[in-house]
Amino acid sequence: MAKISAAQWEQFMDELATQEYVVIDNFLDAKELQLLLELFEQRKRQNLFEKAAIGASGNEKIINEIRGDYTLWLNRKTDTLFEAIFLRIDEIKCVLNRLCMLSISDFEFHLAVYPKGSFYQKHYDQFNNRNNRLISVVLYLNENWIQGNGGELRIHKDTGHIDIAPLMNRLVLFRSDVVLHEVLVSNTERNSLTGWMLHQPSILANLY
Repeated sequence: MAKISAAQWEQFMDELATQEYVVIDNFLDAKELQLLLELFEQRKRQNLFEKAAIGASGNEKIINEIRGDYTLWLNRKTDTLFEAIFLRIDEIKCVLNRLCMLSISDFEFHLAVYPKGSFYQKHYDQFNNRNNRLISVVLYLNENWIQGNGGELRIHKDTGHIDIAPLMNRLVLFRSDVVLHEVLVSNTERNSLTGWMLHQPSILANLY
């Protein structure tokens, strides 16, 4: 989906408002996707990923029994090779502000790798002492994913749960404050670009 039309964005945002999450397949065009995959693999070869922690800045803890992924945070000023991807994130930001009346001023993103056997237990993406995250964003980068590979995003609802397969180039948006979710056990490596749309710049949020 090289370009999402205004009508398509309106439909997606209606789904997000109604069910608190939305799935958008084929988000990046072929050139953008290839760039992101190449940069992802390059950084894995450089061993730049670090064990992910839980908790807000200043209170992070690594607890393998809760979370097993490895992450590499991106900085728009220094990670200039990702600019084409940041521009697509800008698009999401503008659409959310315009159609959902949100006051998003910034975003934060990282690359994430779930090794075989890893998972992330049920949680919300908004911290108790930091309500800065409004919308969670996940773009999956898993080639040839098939049922049985695991790593699904499980969204918990009052009526049950929904499992979302981590298919290549699938974008998922959901509300950070109310959507209880988890990452099921990955039976093979699971890759994604993951981030949050922020009410305040991340630097300010860390002061709270």
